[in-house]
Amino acid sequence: MGKIQEFEITFSRNQVVYNPGESISGTLKFKVTETMPCKAIKVNCNGFCGVTNKANDSDWTVQEQYFNSTISVAEKGTLKPGDQSFPFKFLIPATAPTSFEGTYGKIIYRVRAFVDTPRFSKNYKTEKPFYLLTLLNLNDVPEILGPNVSAVTREFTYLLVKSGSVVLSAESDMKGYTPGQVIKLSVNIHNQSGKTTSMVVASLMQKVSYETKKPTHDLRTIAEVEGSPVKPGKEAQWTEQMIVPPLPQSSLAGCDLIKINYYIKVSIKSPEVMLVLPIHIGNVSLDKKATAKPSTSTTRTPASVTDGDPTLPPRTAPKTAPKPTPRNRASSYIPPSAPPAEGGRGAAGGGSHTDEAHPTKSNVHMGELGPRTPVSPNSFSYAPGLTFPQNQRHSSGPVGPSEPFYPEVNANPMLAPSPLILPPDYQTTSYPHGQYWFWSG
Repeated sequence: MGKIQEFEITFSRNQVVYNPGESISGTLKFKVTETMPCKAIKVNCNGFCGVTNKANDSDWTVQEQYFNSTISVAEKGTLKPGDQSFPFKFLIPATAPTSFEGTYGKIIYRVRAFVDTPRFSKNYKTEKPFYLLTLLNLNDVPEILGPNVSAVTREFTYLLVKSGSVVLSAESDMKGYTPGQVIKLSVNIHNQSGKTTSMVVASLMQKVSYETKKPTHDLRTIAEVEGSPVKPGKEAQWTEQMIVPPLPQSSLAGCDLIKINYYIKVSIKSPEVMLVLPIHIGNVSLDKKATAKPSTSTTRTPASVTDGDPTLPPRTAPKTAPKPTPRNRASSYIPPSAPPAEGGRGAAGGGSHTDEAHPTKSNVHMGELGPRTPVSPNSFSYAPGLTFPQNQRHSSGPVGPSEPFYPEVNANPMLAPSPLILPPDYQTTSYPHGQYWFWSG
């Protein structure tokens, strides 16, 4: 490395995950082996998004910059032999989006350092990446409450002769999930034809769109389960569960070049029938109290009586009817003001079809997750000598990297932010790493 050795950047408390609006500080350290002149020593902090039309290519077709700040930690002079240390501090803008790395684009944040030397001398530089995470609270997503249902009817023919139709409907228990939660899916298939259908398949899909002159879409199957075929003239009900693996959140607020969407696809290959249920992936789970249906209990009013009964308080006698009849003990009670007590309900009448339980190829039985440790962003401060736009949000408490937390099955559920899902190392080629499949024999 020449006259400079051990040229590196370290962050305070070895922190690698930050929140927008926080300050990032650290130290530039290196060792000088012999006296050398330098023009300046500078530290730069920047963040940008780059997308391309070629997989795993860093020659960006379009770029979008979020911030780029440089400070000089040493001016022109001579560096003496020995260990050198220079502190630095930057403020991360509150509008910077969450870090992301995909096949056709990345959102990258890094700190770089430069030692500028006189002409014809070797310059030195180094860099170190860090990651931003903005917690997505699913309760703040518009129109996320309410049922998530969809239905489609497919009429099909064979050799220009109408063969029948298949009615496919599906419902998920919620519209938003956090990593580790379980998607509860209910599917109904009514085969109104004379042919047996193929297997029914439910898939959790991720669609990442990269905005260039010719937009690129990366579609991945994250998890998939299968159910049995439905015989002619039968109607079957199929229920299944899929656990949400660690995934980047749906929203990359502040980024205009990369969009992430998730949905559940339910399909039958023969005859070809398909429907989708859009969902959101976030970091703070939905408040189940807000999504629960209000109770419809009815308060019954006790029957009112006349003053003919000495054990009850007196009340005003009813108005005289046009054609009065002689009063007697049997007529001393007036009709109750509340509806009569409901009797036992009979069984509802069924149709001509036969309902069946729909077996599934993947017997996935996942329980509710237990409590997680809440996390919240750090408070921030402005770096001396630097100017940034006023932050748009407040935060409190430190945040650091953590691994996904999966407590034991059937633990009591508790509302809490999802564990931080760290972006992959920038040396990897794609994200997420492979596909997630859940099968059992």
